[in-house]
Amino acid sequence: MIQSINPATGLEAYSFESPSEELLQEYLDISGRAFEIWSRSLFVERAELLHRIADILDHKKIFFARLMAEEMGKLFSAGIAEIEKCAHVCRYYAEHAEEMLQDTVIPTEARKSYASYRPLGTILAIMPWNYPFWQVFRCAAPAVMAGNTVLLKHASNVPACAMEIEKIFKEAGAMPGLFKTLLISSDRVETCVQHPSVKAVSLTGSTDAGKKVAALAGQYLKKCVLELGGSDPYIILNDADISTAVKACVTSRLLNAGQSCISAKRFIIDKEIYDVFSRKFIEEMNKIIMGFPMAEPTHLGPMASIRLRDELHKQVRDSVKAGARLELGGYIPANSGAFYPPTVLSNVQPGMPAFDEELFGPVAALIRAEDEVDAIMLANDSSYGLGAAIFSRDIEYAEKVGRELIDAGAVFINNYVRSDPRLPFGGIKESGFGRELSFFGIREFTNVKTVYIA
Repeated sequence: MIQSINPATGLEAYSFESPSEELLQEYLDISGRAFEIWSRSLFVERAELLHRIADILDHKKIFFARLMAEEMGKLFSAGIAEIEKCAHVCRYYAEHAEEMLQDTVIPTEARKSYASYRPLGTILAIMPWNYPFWQVFRCAAPAVMAGNTVLLKHASNVPACAMEIEKIFKEAGAMPGLFKTLLISSDRVETCVQHPSVKAVSLTGSTDAGKKVAALAGQYLKKCVLELGGSDPYIILNDADISTAVKACVTSRLLNAGQSCISAKRFIIDKEIYDVFSRKFIEEMNKIIMGFPMAEPTHLGPMASIRLRDELHKQVRDSVKAGARLELGGYIPANSGAFYPPTVLSNVQPGMPAFDEELFGPVAALIRAEDEVDAIMLANDSSYGLGAAIFSRDIEYAEKVGRELIDAGAVFINNYVRSDPRLPFGGIKESGFGRELSFFGIREFTNVKTVYIA
């Protein structure tokens, strides 16, 4: 049995039966057979399917946003935006995939030589709960347009979202087996990875989960792409526009109740502006209204579960014990539900959970840097390397620092980090490997085949 709990009320939202072992094997076999047909389809057929999917997403976005609010506490307005982004990524790949997968001519002594991008097979998508629609579609849209089929093993706390995504594909006219949701527990993932139809695995989740899946993929010689955790540093240099920086930093830290791998986690501030930045940052965090995700004017809804909220609170308490100062929040509210208030820690230093670990919730870590060199060192002093941001009026210098000196898969200047279908997305170090989105992402799950004609 797979069930979801409404994090705002603590009550059961939805429950579903898991497939038997026999039925799971049947789903895997059907996906493999569907690939044999879908891989020979024309780009125009694939594009028409994705356009129909995008239309369904747009038409039912209010329903889907409410569903996300029920299952994982997402703000209703944020849910609407998420569904619109899903429709956008479908249309983007529908319009650009054929161009992205054109043969790449490589001049040699041959009469003709080139690289061709051919579909691999069934892709097993292991997806997280924090963006229950977007994470799936940013993987599935390019995979399907490349000619692959997709099996979804979604997070166990968003089963209704997972089933609705399968329904979207069916309603759009997808052939049986092209996209299938598997309501299975994590201990059944190996059954899927080892199946002959499954040729690759895409996982978005924690670093620990990524290591386990990477080990399985290696054991069975299946390609994998991993987008894992992050402890994104935001560097505020002494010439930064403080108002711009504060606004971007608060927005990023509280997106999705702080439950985003690419949200700002560590704020590294030059000592010359540390006091003024910190004061304004705390003032803005203190204005945030916490409440139920469907209510107005809520800015911050509940976290996805009581367990996650309690783990975050322990990180806060352990950081304070190690010398951090609690400037705002840092308590468990008396009301029911998985709520946690906007929280700010100052005097955060290496060795504290707030510095070394990912804070997956609405907690900000303020870190004082002696100068720009120290700020860069502190930013890179992390096992993670997903995103980073730099705030400075000297655009040329900030760009040089971001491009050459920051260890991250993405660096944004004077803005907060976000994903965009046009840009590659992914990390380094313990934030994973491989890329999603852009033409880099669609080519990840293809066979880059060399063709040589003498």
